[in-house]
Amino acid sequence: MAGTALVVGAGGIVGSATATLAIEQGWTVHGLARRPTNQLGVHPVAADLQDADATRSALSGVNPDAVFITTWLRQDSEAENIRVNGMMVRNLLDGLPKATAPRHVALVTGLKHYLGPFEAYGKGALPQTPFREEQCRLDVENFYYAQEDEVFAAAERDGFTWSVHRPHTVIGKAVGNAMNMGTTLAVYATLFRATGRPFYFPGSTAQWAGLTDMTDARQLARHLLWATETEAAHDQAFNVVNGDVFRWQWMWSRIADWFGLEAAPFTGAEHPLAEQMADDAGLWREIAARHRLAEPDLARLASPWHTDADLGRPIKVVTDMSKSRRLGFTGYEPTDDAFFALFESLRADRLIP
Repeated sequence: MAGTALVVGAGGIVGSATATLAIEQGWTVHGLARRPTNQLGVHPVAADLQDADATRSALSGVNPDAVFITTWLRQDSEAENIRVNGMMVRNLLDGLPKATAPRHVALVTGLKHYLGPFEAYGKGALPQTPFREEQCRLDVENFYYAQEDEVFAAAERDGFTWSVHRPHTVIGKAVGNAMNMGTTLAVYATLFRATGRPFYFPGSTAQWAGLTDMTDARQLARHLLWATETEAAHDQAFNVVNGDVFRWQWMWSRIADWFGLEAAPFTGAEHPLAEQMADDAGLWREIAARHRLAEPDLARLASPWHTDADLGRPIKVVTDMSKSRRLGFTGYEPTDDAFFALFESLRADRLIP
């Protein structure tokens, strides 16, 4: 189907992976961001989605066949998350030129659809695992629901097809990203190798011992393009994970081995990264200077708060992907391979030594 694609949030973990794959598959790709990056092959579109007029003006020369919404903006409360992120999707879809061909809009959200927003994360009555797409929304306000509702309303008005994609924690590369477990763990391992501090698993017993899954950004990109090009996947919501399941007690040793570390014994005590890394900004600057790394600002690489939220959950989280399999999506990515590929890429780009 390759045509013209608009990737919204093109500089982020999911957006950059989606733009890369779309280019490889022959799409003409426009990448929208407040401050576009110089990604090879991507036509930059600079726009602040909070400004409706500026967004409409920036999009005046772009008439995409497919729109991939991979961005959000974190606020201080869920009420503000709903207001701002719903408005951003609305301004985007209102600002697109009238379609000259069938158009598809793909929205990336996540498992907070089932687990609740940051203010009520993993609390109250939650659906049974593995999470399935037909499970109802939680009875709680959630900015993912607001984003979906904006897409649904615009689709009804403008006649485009849509898909919603719900990944688990995403593994991928981006600097300055607010939710970045893979790079956070790579930086954590680098710091602890430099100091000799114990390499603790930072999370809960439930995460250490229970089954879980994750989503490689490249797997999510494949799923986004598949849904865009597969008629049976239109007007559907999907879970998206790598296809394997694992326990962190196994994965933690795999990650430790990659960095030449010995994993500290797990005792059941939690060691949140936000506490362990609280005073490490200066140390990271020293490591960056010593190894001539590209990013000396620890805050632009690591997001301890988000990794703590995922690894500290008191419940087991696994995701069902049968709906996609039945419709023909066969993508698979072993999660340890996904971590290792990310670490190699971070090293190649001089983001870790």
